[in-house]
Amino acid sequence: MDALQLVNTHVKLLAFDFLTLKPIPYESTIFSRKGRRLSRAETVGMVVSRDFKPNRFIKFDIDDGTGCIPCILWLNHESSHRRCPSNVRLIAQMAADFASQIQLGVIGRVRGKISRYRGNLQITVSDVVIERDPNSQILHWLDCLRLARNCYDKVVVLPST
Repeated sequence: MDALQLVNTHVKLLAFDFLTLKPIPYESTIFSRKGRRLSRAETVGMVVSRDFKPNRFIKFDIDDGTGCIPCILWLNHESSHRRCPSNVRLIAQMAADFASQIQLGVIGRVRGKISRYRGNLQITVSDVVIERDPNSQILHWLDCLRLARNCYDKVVVLPST
């Protein structure tokens, strides 16, 4: 698998792996894990902290048992001038729905862009699913271990030119 193929893929990571990602110089949105270039992540865990600022953001931590991943969900989409108004309203409504689901103690699946704020890694959330299945966290662990062994940890051999 080519290293570039993981850049726009939501890579399933446990917190201990996520927190060891290294930024790639001159590419603020790309991070490295054992030589693999990543820009998006997915994790599953319990919401253990929650800081809600209405119409601005909700910051929360997801604890998967190996550590805590800081997450931020932006709620200020309606003040954005970068998208057409109908898309902005839809995105703002989705973000508000996600924010209402994020409560302390729930098990959530979070996907989004890997980012840094003040030198600390975080996930800038694009979607949230509250898991009802108590096995979802264990299944995520198993997926992460299998993918690390069979995909993410494979040595990248670049073709010679």
